[in-house]
Amino acid sequence: MIHHRWIGVLIAGMALSGVGAGAQESGSAASEIKMTAKKYEFDPSTVTVKQGQHVKLVITALDRDHGFELKAFHINQHLKKGVPTTVEFTADRPGTFPFKCSDFCGLGHSRMKGQLVVEAASPPAQPQ
Repeated sequence: MIHHRWIGVLIAGMALSGVGAGAQESGSAASEIKMTAKKYEFDPSTVTVKQGQHVKLVITALDRDHGFELKAFHINQHLKKGVPTTVEFTADRPGTFPFKCSDFCGLGHSRMKGQLVVEAASPPAQPQ
């Protein structure tokens, strides 16, 4: 009985410390960026990250339902009014990639867009 209790304590301690949990993607911690979507705009409209970075966008539609489409990364997410919605992906290639609202939101819908800028990873330093 006591033996089982210690095993339970050991497992709980491991869970709290993260031992045995899956590792994050090779050395790239998630970068959380909070965004809002409202009548014809995303804020911020330009999001800049580093190549290889795990990106976590937390987008809240403020005035009505909207959508978030980032075709280059195969993302098309519905944004429910007032509900923070998380969109996660790895920025695996450098470049500038457009995103837009994918849920018709009125006459200015076509202007509701922005861009993801993925900066190229720095090459490893060369030994001298």
